[in-house]
Amino acid sequence: MTARHALLLDLTGRRVVVVGGGPVAARRVARLLEDGADVHVVAPALCEDLADLAAAGALTWVPRDHQPGDLAGAWLVHTATGDRRTDDAVAAEAEATRTWCVRADDAQASTAWTPAVARAGDVTVAVGAGGDPRRAAALRSALQVQLDSGALPLRRRRPHAGHVTLVGGGPGDPGLITTRGRRALAEADVVVVDRLAPRALLDELEPDVEVVEAGKAPHAHTLTQTEINALLVERARAGQHVVRLKGGDPFVLGRGGEELAACRDAGVPVTVVPGVTSAIAVPGAAGVPVTHRDVARQVTVVSAHDAETDWETLARLRGTLVLLMGVARLGEHMARLAGHGLDPTTPVAVVEDGTLPTQRTTLGTVADIAARAHEVGVRNPAVVVVGHVAALAEVLGTAGTVTAPGATARHELDPSLTPSWP
Repeated sequence: MTARHALLLDLTGRRVVVVGGGPVAARRVARLLEDGADVHVVAPALCEDLADLAAAGALTWVPRDHQPGDLAGAWLVHTATGDRRTDDAVAAEAEATRTWCVRADDAQASTAWTPAVARAGDVTVAVGAGGDPRRAAALRSALQVQLDSGALPLRRRRPHAGHVTLVGGGPGDPGLITTRGRRALAEADVVVVDRLAPRALLDELEPDVEVVEAGKAPHAHTLTQTEINALLVERARAGQHVVRLKGGDPFVLGRGGEELAACRDAGVPVTVVPGVTSAIAVPGAAGVPVTHRDVARQVTVVSAHDAETDWETLARLRGTLVLLMGVARLGEHMARLAGHGLDPTTPVAVVEDGTLPTQRTTLGTVADIAARAHEVGVRNPAVVVVGHVAALAEVLGTAGTVTAPGATARHELDPSLTPSWP
């Protein structure tokens, strides 16, 4: 087979002529427009997709059959008329004007070929498969999955402008990080990691990627927030891609907003990759939907170690209350809620190690959950769910994950005992 030279072209603002107005031409045009080309379509009629693009001014339409001279000034030509004689004529004119020509009807007669392309950020992988477009597309799809998941080596090897990516790692299970988050890790030079981030992902980093511990436990901070902010800015200014890997979502009680502001104030490019927040996902993994028809139609998420928490207001709220970082003072929190009028029989679920193999759920009520949690040795990280939905863990929870000494709040599932709204 004739050797073919692979080459990527910058078509931004450059004239490209497409001869043909059918669906095949439309696919070619869509790709050319994505790449910034100045597209001119020569065809007596247009399919619906091309007609819409022409009406929107995205391309120039010459409403007739091809004529000699149509390729003048073109950097590239695509011909896809479905008529062999016309395509031959277009290809002959392209050859005479020394213009590369892609033929949809005959790959072997082309002087240029459009590969199947996989993209991830600024990485472009073009796949050619000996004139077999379906084979190329299948290979492209497999590569795209690998690129999106960060399974391929994506780190830059040449000096580049530094930037920061704030990545939400999800509730614990490494498989619950987003594909975009995994790709950011694959591109990282430095990873600044929290204690509750999915740390198993660190084992997949290349050996020379620096990992900086920034974990925060109650009364035990490896780095202060001010130090973390300064570190992100310093490393990015040094030309490194810095990934700030956090548990859950960086903007749900994760101080991601402060880190974003610090980068913006310093003029450092920064990207946010949202994550699955543990406030919603951990109860869900335990069979506790934080909202449920006829039971709860709103949810409130609270940082339970904040001394300024307004327990009086929280006790009056309908729906579901989710407490993060609330295990250490669980008894105190429940007493305050009850003291401000919350029914002591309201169901409560405490979910430890949510989404991990060690996940465990302890059930009780506002009146007795602290004693039950103490009895079974509940520890952080844990999410506390207060509200009638907590009782659903008995019905919807995974077998073997619920610890509920003594009687449970199953009776709360009785619709007559649950809040109702008009």
